[in-house]
Order: sequence, then structure tokens, then C-alpha cells
Amino acid sequence: MIMFIINSILLGVGLAMDAFSVSLANGLNAPKMSRGMRAAVPLTFGGFQFLMPMIGWFCVRRLAEAFEAFQAAVPWIALILLLFIGGKMLVDGLRGDEESAVEQLGPGTLILQGIATAIDALAVGFTIAEYRFGKALAAGLIIGVVTYIISFIGLRIGQRVGTRLSGKASILGGVILIGIGIEIFVTGMFGN
Repeated sequence: MIMFIINSILLGVGLAMDAFSVSLANGLNAPKMSRGMRAAVPLTFGGFQFLMPMIGWFCVRRLAEAFEAFQAAVPWIALILLLFIGGKMLVDGLRGDEESAVEQLGPGTLILQGIATAIDALAVGFTIAEYRFGKALAAGLIIGVVTYIISFIGLRIGQRVGTRLSGKASILGGVILIGIGIEIFVTGMFGN
């Protein structure tokens, strides 16, 4: 049981690195975001990091062949979503349109970021496929909580640095998101 918990925590830490980076970029982009959005960012990332392994677990248990065909598209989906979001932040920052850059961190953008950073966690469902539902659920919850904590830390660091960078924060945030998208794509296409 102890090894299961340790393995789940380590898996959560590994999966949370993209969410940490995107949270950092969000904090840079909107250092004075509302209290509700500060709660929503880590909750969204933690929620998707919980949900995606559970979907993967279900797919392996029920829909293995269809899921394998979808697996090849995962790096492309993450790349497209993060290039779009990061590109918009970058363009807004270069234009000096900070208002637009801050507005872009709304619920729709946050959901797209959650999907983009957690889509690779679908593959975790393969690694936990032998677990019964209760154990898979516990692993998913641990991964989600770890991601929540790490995302919260990234967001707070980004907000503190973002207030110091003022007008350049959305440029840096956009570059970070584009870099994350490229990293997910390269790792997904060419291996670890």
C-alpha cells in the first residue's frame, strides 16, 4: 500500500510539470487575477489530471483498440491547443494589448489548457489498467491532488514574478506555452 501511494505521488509529480509551467505562465500573464480564478486554475489542472487517467483506465478496460488509434493524435492535439493559446498571448503582448491577454484567461481558455496539459495523462490509464476501480480511483485522486498543489505553487510564483515584469509578462507566458506545446509534441512523437 505504501509503494502504491509513493508511486501515485511520483506519477502525479511527473504529470504535473506541464500544468506547473502553464500555471506559471498564467500567473505571469495575469498577476492580479481574481480570487476565483486563482482557485480555478489549480482546480482545473488537478481535475483534468484526475479525469484523464480515469478515462484512459476505462478505455483500456473497455475500448482498447479505438483508444490506441487516438493515442497517435495526442501530441498533435496538445501542440495545436498550446500553440493557439500561447500564440495569442504572444501577439497580444507584442501589440501591448495587456487587457486582451488578461481576458484570455477565462473559463474556456482554462479548460483548453487543462486538456492540453493533461491529455498525455490518458496513457496513464494503460499503466493502471490492472487496478480494480477503487485502486484506479485512488491513484487518480492522488495524481489530481499532487497536480493541484504543484499548479497552485506555479501560479503563485508566476504572479509574484509577473508583477515585476509588468508589460512583458504575456510575451513570456506565450513563449512558455508555445515551448510546452513543442515539448509535448516532440516527446510524444519521438519518445522520451
